Amino acid sequence: MNITYRNINKGEKPNRNSLIVCLPLPPHDLSPNARCHWAAKARAIRKYRTYAWAEAVSRNGGVGDRWRDATCQATFYFCDSRSRDRDNLLAALKSAFDGLADAHIIEDDAGLVHMPVRVLRDRENPRVELEITRAGPSRNKNAR
Repeated sequence: MNITYRNINKGEKPNRNSLIVCLPLPPHDLSPNARCHWAAKARAIRKYRTYAWAEAVSRNGGVGDRWRDATCQATFYFCDSRSRDRDNLLAALKSAFDGLADAHIIEDDAGLVHMPVRVLRDRENPRVELEITRAGPSRNKNAR
């Protein structure tokens, strides 16, 4: 899995207005409908949040401006083409959004506007791609 920056308008110099984060599919314990022990859910949350944080830090090292307002387009790639509840898929990503905030990509996940979730099929590489696009002015991580 990796994290990449992409320009909004092709042919321009990189300006970090858009960010794509690739993560594995969230574990079943993160689903709002999962009935699991609270400790198992806490472990799953901590692991997925840490994974999202590590992916973000490996790309930019926490250097740069935190985005105050951003939009997020989540695209899920599954091995099969079963029907899934898109609201639950988005809710399962809460710990990933917290991991991006921990990595100083976004200031706070409260500033994210979530676009409708897309569900596609990829038999070889099931994953989640989060495309985060800056929507407003950024804030330096050292400024308070």
